[in-house]
Amino acid sequence: MGLMSTLEEECIVPKANDDTFKEKLYQAHLGKTPCFTKPKPVKGREAHFELKHYAGTVHYSITGWLEKNKDPINDCIVNLFSESKQALVAFLFKKPEEAAGGKGGGGKKKKGGAFQTISSAHRESLNKLMINLHSTSPHFIRCIIPNELKQSGYIDAALVLNQLQCNGVLEGIRICRKGFPNRIIYSEFKQRYTILAPNAVPSGFVDGKIVADKVLAALNLDANEYRLGNTKVFFKAGVLGQLEDLRDDALTKIICRFQAFIRGYLMRKNYKKLQDQRVALSVIQRNIRKWLLLRNWQWWKLYLRVKPLLNIARAEDEMKKKEEEWAKTKEDLTKLQQRFKELEEQNVDLTRAKNDLVLELATFEDQSSEADEKMAALITQKAEMESQLKELEDRLMDEEDAVSDLEGIKKKLGDECSNLRKDVEDLEQALAKADQEKQNRDQQIATLQGEAQQLDQQIAKVTKEKKAAEEANKKLTEDLQAEEDKVNHLNKLKQKLEANLDEVSELINTHSHVLLNSVQCVQ
Repeated sequence: MGLMSTLEEECIVPKANDDTFKEKLYQAHLGKTPCFTKPKPVKGREAHFELKHYAGTVHYSITGWLEKNKDPINDCIVNLFSESKQALVAFLFKKPEEAAGGKGGGGKKKKGGAFQTISSAHRESLNKLMINLHSTSPHFIRCIIPNELKQSGYIDAALVLNQLQCNGVLEGIRICRKGFPNRIIYSEFKQRYTILAPNAVPSGFVDGKIVADKVLAALNLDANEYRLGNTKVFFKAGVLGQLEDLRDDALTKIICRFQAFIRGYLMRKNYKKLQDQRVALSVIQRNIRKWLLLRNWQWWKLYLRVKPLLNIARAEDEMKKKEEEWAKTKEDLTKLQQRFKELEEQNVDLTRAKNDLVLELATFEDQSSEADEKMAALITQKAEMESQLKELEDRLMDEEDAVSDLEGIKKKLGDECSNLRKDVEDLEQALAKADQEKQNRDQQIATLQGEAQQLDQQIAKVTKEKKAAEEANKKLTEDLQAEEDKVNHLNKLKQKLEANLDEVSELINTHSHVLLNSVQCVQ
């Protein structure tokens, strides 16, 4: 139950006060409604609850709400004062039915004896406002104060204009006028505005977009005033109104021509009738004059007496002719009846076929609308695919440039790899030479060791030769150590070159795989 309903209920309940109203509000909404909260106590401000509006939190004090909400004037009292003989009192307590223009006769019957609260009246007026809003299709709602004097029927133009500027309504209208706010689908435009330029539209079935383009071009409209879309034509503000005025003028001309043709036909028919009457009057007058001249002539009297006898002789021939004509007419009538039956059957068949064609036409129109929607979707998809294709082409060109760069890098790395292989081969040859020299030195060392043994046997005899042999042995040992260091250095250099060669091979393989994958993605 909302705040207004709770307040109205408390006004009806006997012995109700502000505390019971507050307790009911807390029981119904505190902790259950997010926008209803209990305020914190603040010095100098008495607030019983607070509501969180879109613009901020508002504190409310319910002191005296029940007393202020009650309207002690009863309906019977209002009726009594409205029937007063004092004009001012009767005007102040005028009945709502009289104020609304005497529409109370068919309205709903109000409750008798019960007074109406202010909250119920406010809620009733609010419901009427919402019904009026729901009966329309508003794009936005702006509350405008017409004047600051609270008078009805008076509008302060400067105040209203200022509010419209502050609310952004005028700016929105200006932005709307710069764009294309009015739009209409091609089928409706073709049906409604082809009358403005019928000669510009080719005969037969024509697409609505082509019809709109030709009609607007024939009307010499500025190209900046409209745009042709995929399924609709867009107009700037006011252009659609101009087209409606042109359509009204065209319809007025057509209807005036039609009326002039009908009036001319009726006048010509009346003139022909008057001419026939004039000729008939001349013939009657001539016959009367002749009769006045011949009525006393004896031969004329004899002719009048003999004439019926001549007609009797011809009556039999005329009867035979009439009977033949009757028989012929009867045969023609039977033929016409048979033909009429056949035409009725054909009419039934044609009506059935027409209904089938109407159903097929409706189905075809539905299918055509679906086809138009699918066509619009396909056009959008085509545009997206074209943009994607363009992106892929740009990406392919970038990939081709990258491939050409990688091929240059690969060629360069291949040259470097061949140079490194040559260096490795040279180092291997140098290592083989060093191994051969080492073996030779080993043999020399063995020979020198044998000689040293021999010199050791002769040490007692040749001291100077021993010293020379020791110096030679030391020198050879140093040379051997230097050669071993050189061999170790060459082995390390070989291992390093082999590692570099492996890294280069892995890099070449990785780039080859990346190139193959990118080429496959592009394909």
